Amino acid sequence: MHLFSPKAHFPLLPSPSSPTSNFNSNLVSLSLIAAPPSLRSLPPVRSTNSSPAPLQHKVDNAQLGVDEDDQVEEDLENAREGLLVVRRPVKDDLEDSAAGSLAEIEERSGGGEGTPSVSKIDKGLSEFAKKMMMFEPERVVAGEKRPLGINLELGLYRAKVLTRKYRFKEAEEILLKCISFWPEDGRAYVALGKLFSKQSKYTEAKSVYERGCQATQGENSYIWQCWAMLESKAGNIRRARELFDAATVADKKHVAAWHGWAVLEIQQGNIKKARNLLAKGLKYCGGNEYIYQSLAILEAKGKRFKRARYLFQQATKCNPKSCASWLAWAQVEMQQQNNYTARKLFEEAVQASPKNRFAWHIWALFEVNQGNIDRGRKLLKIGNAVNPRDPVILQSLALLEYKHSSTDLARSLFRKASALDPRHQPVWVAWGWMEWKEGNISTAKELYQRALSIDSTTESAARCLQAWGVLEQRIGNLSVARRLFRSSLEINSQSYVTWMTLASLEDRRGDPVRAEEIRNLYYQQRTELVDDASWVMGFTDIIDPALDSLKRLLNLDPSFELKEQKILRSLETANNSSNEFLRNPTLTDNVLEREENTGSYESDFNLDVFAKTKLSLDVSTLD
Repeated sequence: MHLFSPKAHFPLLPSPSSPTSNFNSNLVSLSLIAAPPSLRSLPPVRSTNSSPAPLQHKVDNAQLGVDEDDQVEEDLENAREGLLVVRRPVKDDLEDSAAGSLAEIEERSGGGEGTPSVSKIDKGLSEFAKKMMMFEPERVVAGEKRPLGINLELGLYRAKVLTRKYRFKEAEEILLKCISFWPEDGRAYVALGKLFSKQSKYTEAKSVYERGCQATQGENSYIWQCWAMLESKAGNIRRARELFDAATVADKKHVAAWHGWAVLEIQQGNIKKARNLLAKGLKYCGGNEYIYQSLAILEAKGKRFKRARYLFQQATKCNPKSCASWLAWAQVEMQQQNNYTARKLFEEAVQASPKNRFAWHIWALFEVNQGNIDRGRKLLKIGNAVNPRDPVILQSLALLEYKHSSTDLARSLFRKASALDPRHQPVWVAWGWMEWKEGNISTAKELYQRALSIDSTTESAARCLQAWGVLEQRIGNLSVARRLFRSSLEINSQSYVTWMTLASLEDRRGDPVRAEEIRNLYYQQRTELVDDASWVMGFTDIIDPALDSLKRLLNLDPSFELKEQKILRSLETANNSSNEFLRNPTLTDNVLEREENTGSYESDFNLDVFAKTKLSLDVSTLD
């Protein structure tokens, strides 16, 4: 290094106060070049005597008999007196640091007795160099830099995969690290809040959402919407409305906020308010399958099935891969006893989303209700194969096996379902019901108690209390049964079954007056959703037909139009034929006989081939 080379010995310019100076000059201003800050801050020095040239100064010193060491001593003495000592400019930063360190050593040497030598200066420079951070890299504490943005995407995906595998602790650690590096990104807050909600840690989830809103300055509508959904599930309706409002203010094109708010109003019975919110969602966000689906369900509840079908058609047109829209449409047709139409829609649902657990589950229940036990069992097995960690499918399969097969097989399926998700209350309730039917009263009570220990304020808890009350009523504990029925009504006061069961209990006790009072009380306090059939759906009646006309004019997506027309024609033909069957009893009997032989109306959908090609499953080998 240059620091300890001979070039580091900087020659000193002579002091302006020399006893042998015979020259007079004007005022000289000296500039400190490459000097340390301690010398740069010194005020400029003015002198009436100019400094002699270095060569002349050496000649004078030689004439006076002054050697070089004495001159160095004189320079240091002048420095101690506050006079400027100017060094030559240097180009190297290390030499600059060495010059600054030399001045500091000279200043620290002031006031002492004796004369320091050049070797002492070198020693001081070496000690100073040892203290510099560049010579000891381990002492340099560099700030932790933010990783590349791709690491955020990888972290979120990794946390999502871990959450699906129920490895919540590892997913939480990854999401917390993402929040620490990218506090302004709202996705990590949303994922962490949902992770806590899945573990029933609702307080922690609210805290995460609140912190996320503060970090994003209230501009992330996704965090507001998730927080509102959490408050809605907790029953804080007023707070949920405020949060939904904040979400729509943050981003009026956030369709999930409009839809979630509308669903909340539907649950509260505010149908008109819900329609207005859904209409605003169409206005600001355009066509969306979930908004059309909710509007269609409202129309179906109002017995306006033609308009409901039109809205379902719009929903499937917005997103042909929306399994929820096909399923909702199928359930409406199922309620209208349009079985062929419902079956075709179920086929469309599983083709839109082959691994959707709701599609396989609801279709299986439909087939079981139609008497197709083997087909229903096959559908449940396929659903369990593609969703092995879903306890609901196992629960339905256990009930099916209990009714049509063996109790031991059903009990093993219940045990497996409860092990998959110990906090899923319906599994414990259904298992307890089966044990009660089998005469295992104590086991049934233990299972009911286990279900209530999970959460005693949910709808499942209300059904559990009602089932437990029936059990106590059958074995003669009428006072216990009455308390259980009342506890169930405190959770869900709209349960018709619980009210009528309590009334029958009073009848059995020989108090018909009290039983009639209970029936009247139910009809007085029940909440009915009043729907207005004369509402004007401006955006659906005006914008949607215009969009359809534009698509036909521009010939956009002709393949889907042909497919949709084909489906609608087949559905219309099937519905017309079913009406004709109802008017002709003989033809109806023939069709029913054909259904028993072939399983259903003629369909080009082969379930076994579909499972093998799309899901790589051999249905015959499913256990």
